[in-house]
Amino acid sequence: MAQDATVHSLLELLHRASQRADYVFVRTVGANGLTPRQFVVLHAVSETDGLSQTDIMAATGIDRSSTADLVRRLVSSGLLKRRRTRRDARLYAVRLTIKGRQMLPIGEAAARAADEVLLAIIGQAQRSAFLKALTLVAIP
Repeated sequence: MAQDATVHSLLELLHRASQRADYVFVRTVGANGLTPRQFVVLHAVSETDGLSQTDIMAATGIDRSSTADLVRRLVSSGLLKRRRTRRDARLYAVRLTIKGRQMLPIGEAAARAADEVLLAIIGQAQRSAFLKALTLVAIP
């Protein structure tokens, strides 16, 4: 891959790295059509069944309107189900469906593939420091 002499901002580099990871993820998932953000939501719900959309937002870092849209799409595609909670009728409890549980390992494999492709670019000796620094930037 040829590199130009342009100096990129951290914001642009993070965006490009995200695009590359998304590309590998989507290519690995193939015809199943799961997007990286949809996978992040499925994974969060699989970790804690019955999350509210606010809880999903906190767990994933995805903004409120995008979370609502992602949950709505995942419900429409049969991967999630949601029901009003008993303690607060304004909130939905979100759970994986059987179809969602079947899709989760496909997303996990695609996420691992993206990790492998991206980490292969970084020398073994630098990976730990890279992941530590990225974690500090991503999860303040």
